[in-house]
Amino acid sequence: MKQDCKIIVFAKAPVPGFAKTRLIPALGAEAAGRLASRMLSETVAQACAAQLGAVEICCAPDSSHQQFSSLQVQHQIALSAQGEGDLGQRMWRAFERALEQFHRVIIIGTDAPALQAEHLRSAAQALREKDAVFAPAFDGGYVLVGLSRPLPSLFEKIQWSTATVMQESRAQLLRVGASSFELPAFHDIDEADDLAFVPPNWLAN
Repeated sequence: MKQDCKIIVFAKAPVPGFAKTRLIPALGAEAAGRLASRMLSETVAQACAAQLGAVEICCAPDSSHQQFSSLQVQHQIALSAQGEGDLGQRMWRAFERALEQFHRVIIIGTDAPALQAEHLRSAAQALREKDAVFAPAFDGGYVLVGLSRPLPSLFEKIQWSTATVMQESRAQLLRVGASSFELPAFHDIDEADDLAFVPPNWLAN
């Protein structure tokens, strides 16, 4: 019997030089790694605070980083590995697996500090009536995607990490006749200019 809802946090291990590399020119590798670590912790905390059901961290390159293990124990959540492939292939693999067990599945990244538990609850509520839900990013991508039924085409032939991701995703929704809901847009933290949208205490040493 299927369970109700699952949140999957897509996360890179917060290793200096591996995570948030586009922030290294502004922050340095160590500080960029610390910010990635803080964003990971805060995102998982919000996912759990939403109290929607199961929470999982889907890890890259694997689940061996100590912070993943610490969060697993702290919040009593699951870990998995993203595996190979582009972002679309990795997300669809996670969705396909989770939708076999859950009616509603939401994937979020760790790059949007303003994405809070109440937004996750709004997304889950929308999935009671819609096939898909998105939280667009101001840079043209999205920071949240949720599904209530399998829609593999949403993750195919998308130019990932470009300003057209959300536009292309909307076009795919129309192409397959899927219903959808969009939350308000969020800032994600990728470039130096985005640091203005990070809580100041998250950048403290």
